[in-house]
Amino acid sequence: MTSHILLLEDDIQLSDTIKQFLELKGYEVHTAYDGLEAEEIAYEKHLDLMLLDVKVPHINGFDFLKQLRDEGKEIPAIFITSLNSVEDVEKGFALGCDDYIRKPFALKELLVRVESLLKRSFGTHEERVVLGDGLLFDIKELALTQDGKKIGLKTKEIKLLSLFLQHADTLLEYKTINEALWEYDEKPSAGALRTYIKRLRAAIGREKIETVKNIGYRFVT
Repeated sequence: MTSHILLLEDDIQLSDTIKQFLELKGYEVHTAYDGLEAEEIAYEKHLDLMLLDVKVPHINGFDFLKQLRDEGKEIPAIFITSLNSVEDVEKGFALGCDDYIRKPFALKELLVRVESLLKRSFGTHEERVVLGDGLLFDIKELALTQDGKKIGLKTKEIKLLSLFLQHADTLLEYKTINEALWEYDEKPSAGALRTYIKRLRAAIGREKIETVKNIGYRFVT
């Protein structure tokens, strides 16, 4: 499963450079040149990470992140900005960013920070999550294996398992799951979701996914 990244940067040349670099590394990058465009993408797409410039038109990066955090959206965020005062850094972290990188920066450094933060979003710095009974989930490859043999899962089933691992022991409501699994131009299907849950239970153990009637599901560690 490809990780989706929102890039909010109004410098078109820099935006194109970052987008091309990250896409060569296997990421899906959604670009926005102002805060309103970023807002639209954030509500339409399932995002795994955000790269946010601060000085952008309409809604600046600080206000954009504050708005998302106030609404309960915990998408990991890295500020990429020319602002370099201690106060600006403190403000960024106070608003809920996860990392901060100053311009100019090397693309390799950006990649390291992106990969590190995506791993942390699974609650681990390891490349793999151990699920027991010989089961391993490879975070980088987004593949589930048992005793070294790959278990065939569909894209949305892998995406669902990733979501559960990122929010282990947390009740995920149907709305949250639907927003993560289906793109804005797709219609969520309760029947399909039940099928994905059934297949995941068959792969990792029925007891690991708890049904909370009429609300959602919880991945139990």
